[in-house]
Amino acid sequence: MNTVYLSIGTNMGNRAANLELVHSLISRNIGIVAKESNIYETEPWGVEGQENYYNQVLCVKTALEPAVLLHKCQVIEQKMGRSRIVKWEPRVMDIDILFFNDLVVKEEGLEIPHPLLQERNFVLKPLAELTTDWVHPILNKNVQELLEACTDKASVVLLELAD
Repeated sequence: MNTVYLSIGTNMGNRAANLELVHSLISRNIGIVAKESNIYETEPWGVEGQENYYNQVLCVKTALEPAVLLHKCQVIEQKMGRSRIVKWEPRVMDIDILFFNDLVVKEEGLEIPHPLLQERNFVLKPLAELTTDWVHPILNKNVQELLEACTDKASVVLLELAD
Protein backbone atom coordinates (compact mmCIF):
# COMPACT_ATOMS: atom_id res chain seq x y z
CA MET A 1 0.00 0.00 0.00
CA ASN A 2 1.10 3.52 -0.77
CA THR A 3 1.03 6.31 1.79
CA VAL A 4 -0.39 9.50 0.37
CA TYR A 5 -1.02 12.86 2.02
CA LEU A 6 -3.88 14.89 0.58
CA SER A 7 -4.77 18.49 1.34
CA ILE A 8 -8.50 19.15 1.15
CA GLY A 9 -10.12 22.57 1.20
CA THR A 10 -13.48 24.23 0.66
CA ASN A 11 -14.78 27.80 0.77
CA MET A 12 -18.26 27.44 -0.75
CA GLY A 13 -21.50 26.18 0.73
CA ASN A 14 -21.54 24.26 3.99
CA ARG A 15 -17.80 23.86 4.46
CA ALA A 16 -18.02 21.35 7.32
CA ALA A 17 -20.47 19.18 5.37
CA ASN A 18 -18.24 19.40 2.29
CA LEU A 19 -15.33 18.01 4.30
CA GLU A 20 -17.49 15.17 5.64
CA LEU A 21 -18.64 14.28 2.14
CA VAL A 22 -15.13 14.32 0.68
CA HIS A 23 -13.95 11.97 3.47
CA SER A 24 -16.65 9.52 2.44
CA LEU A 25 -15.85 9.82 -1.27
CA ILE A 26 -12.12 9.39 -0.65
CA SER A 27 -12.77 6.30 1.48
CA ARG A 28 -14.97 4.74 -1.22
CA ASN A 29 -12.87 5.67 -4.26
CA ILE A 30 -9.24 6.11 -3.21
CA GLY A 31 -8.34 4.23 -0.04
CA ILE A 32 -8.36 4.09 3.72
CA VAL A 33 -8.15 7.39 5.58
CA ALA A 34 -5.55 6.35 8.16
CA LYS A 35 -5.11 9.74 9.86
CA GLU A 36 -6.65 13.18 9.63
CA SER A 37 -5.53 16.54 10.93
CA ASN A 38 -7.69 19.02 12.73
CA ILE A 39 -9.66 21.41 10.55
CA TYR A 40 -8.38 24.95 10.10
CA GLU A 41 -10.11 28.08 8.89
CA THR A 42 -7.74 29.88 6.58
CA GLU A 43 -7.54 32.97 4.45
CA PRO A 44 -7.66 32.42 0.69
CA TRP A 45 -4.18 31.92 -0.76
CA GLY A 46 -3.13 33.66 -3.95
CA VAL A 47 -6.24 35.82 -4.28
CA GLU A 48 -8.33 38.13 -2.10
CA GLY A 49 -12.05 38.82 -1.86
CA GLN A 50 -13.21 35.25 -1.19
CA GLU A 51 -14.72 33.47 1.78
CA ASN A 52 -12.27 31.78 4.12
CA TYR A 53 -11.48 28.12 3.56
CA TYR A 54 -11.79 25.11 5.79
CA ASN A 55 -8.62 23.08 5.23
CA GLN A 56 -7.46 19.69 6.44
CA VAL A 57 -4.78 17.13 5.59
CA LEU A 58 -5.51 13.41 5.30
CA CYS A 59 -3.11 10.48 5.35
CA VAL A 60 -4.53 7.87 2.99
CA LYS A 61 -3.40 4.29 2.33
CA THR A 62 -4.06 3.42 -1.30
CA ALA A 63 -3.18 0.83 -3.91
CA LEU A 64 -3.58 3.44 -6.67
CA GLU A 65 -0.71 4.76 -8.76
CA PRO A 66 -0.12 8.56 -8.91
CA ALA A 67 -1.86 9.28 -12.23
CA VAL A 68 -4.93 7.22 -11.26
CA LEU A 69 -5.00 8.92 -7.85
CA LEU A 70 -4.98 12.34 -9.51
CA HIS A 71 -7.81 11.33 -11.84
CA LYS A 72 -9.93 10.01 -8.97
CA CYS A 73 -9.31 13.21 -6.96
CA GLN A 74 -10.46 15.29 -9.92
CA VAL A 75 -13.57 13.14 -10.37
CA ILE A 76 -14.45 13.65 -6.70
CA GLU A 77 -13.96 17.42 -7.07
CA GLN A 78 -16.28 17.42 -10.10
CA LYS A 79 -18.92 15.30 -8.32
CA MET A 80 -18.91 17.88 -5.54
CA GLY A 81 -19.44 20.73 -8.01
CA ARG A 82 -15.95 22.01 -8.74
CA SER A 83 -15.38 23.77 -12.02
CA ARG A 84 -11.92 24.73 -13.20
CA ILE A 85 -12.32 28.03 -14.98
CA VAL A 86 -10.17 30.58 -13.14
CA LYS A 87 -7.02 29.79 -11.16
CA TRP A 88 -7.56 30.03 -7.38
CA GLU A 89 -11.29 30.64 -7.80
CA PRO A 90 -13.68 29.80 -4.94
CA ARG A 91 -14.40 26.08 -4.83
CA VAL A 92 -16.68 23.56 -3.24
CA MET A 93 -13.72 21.18 -2.97
CA ASP A 94 -10.04 21.26 -3.76
CA ILE A 95 -7.95 18.11 -3.34
CA ASP A 96 -4.17 18.38 -3.70
CA ILE A 97 -1.72 15.49 -3.61
CA LEU A 98 1.01 16.69 -1.26
CA PHE A 99 3.20 13.64 -1.46
CA PHE A 100 3.05 10.01 -2.47
CA ASN A 101 5.47 7.83 -0.50
CA ASP A 102 8.81 9.50 -1.32
CA LEU A 103 8.21 9.68 -5.07
CA VAL A 104 9.14 12.63 -7.24
CA VAL A 105 6.81 12.93 -10.23
CA LYS A 106 6.92 15.63 -12.90
CA GLU A 107 4.44 14.97 -15.66
CA GLU A 108 1.96 17.03 -17.63
CA GLY A 109 -0.67 18.05 -15.04
CA LEU A 110 0.91 16.13 -12.15
CA GLU A 111 3.73 17.21 -9.88
CA ILE A 112 4.56 15.35 -6.67
CA PRO A 113 5.47 16.56 -4.11
CA HIS A 114 3.06 19.44 -4.59
CA PRO A 115 5.23 22.28 -5.93
CA LEU A 116 3.84 24.92 -3.53
CA LEU A 117 3.38 22.96 -0.31
CA GLN A 118 6.45 24.56 1.33
CA GLU A 119 4.97 28.04 0.71
CA ARG A 120 1.58 27.43 2.34
CA ASN A 121 0.94 27.51 6.08
CA PHE A 122 -2.59 26.19 5.50
CA VAL A 123 -0.96 23.00 4.22
CA LEU A 124 2.07 22.79 6.51
CA LYS A 125 0.29 23.33 9.84
CA PRO A 126 -2.18 20.45 9.45
CA LEU A 127 0.47 18.30 7.74
CA ALA A 128 2.78 18.78 10.74
CA GLU A 129 0.05 17.30 12.96
CA LEU A 130 0.31 14.04 11.04
CA THR A 131 4.00 13.83 10.25
CA THR A 132 6.94 16.06 11.10
CA ASP A 133 9.68 13.70 10.01
CA TRP A 134 8.72 13.13 6.36
CA VAL A 135 11.56 14.60 4.30
CA HIS A 136 10.76 16.51 1.13
CA PRO A 137 12.64 14.50 -1.53
CA ILE A 138 13.70 17.62 -3.47
CA LEU A 139 14.26 20.21 -0.72
CA ASN A 140 15.75 17.70 1.77
CA LYS A 141 13.89 19.28 4.69
CA ASN A 142 11.37 17.62 6.97
CA VAL A 143 7.87 19.01 7.48
CA GLN A 144 8.80 20.78 10.70
CA GLU A 145 11.74 22.51 8.99
CA LEU A 146 9.50 23.51 6.08
CA LEU A 147 6.95 24.96 8.50
CA GLU A 148 9.60 26.92 10.39
CA ALA A 149 11.03 28.32 7.12
CA CYS A 150 7.63 29.19 5.60
CA THR A 151 7.12 32.94 5.09
CA ASP A 152 3.34 32.68 4.52
CA LYS A 153 1.68 35.01 7.05
CA ALA A 154 -1.95 34.24 6.17
CA SER A 155 -4.23 33.39 9.07
CA VAL A 156 -4.56 29.67 9.87
CA VAL A 157 -6.93 29.17 12.82
CA LEU A 158 -7.72 25.83 14.45
CA LEU A 159 -11.49 25.21 14.37
CA GLU A 160 -13.52 23.72 17.15
CA LEU A 161 -16.44 22.22 15.23
CA ALA A 162 -19.36 20.69 17.13
CA ASP A 163 -20.08 17.06 16.30
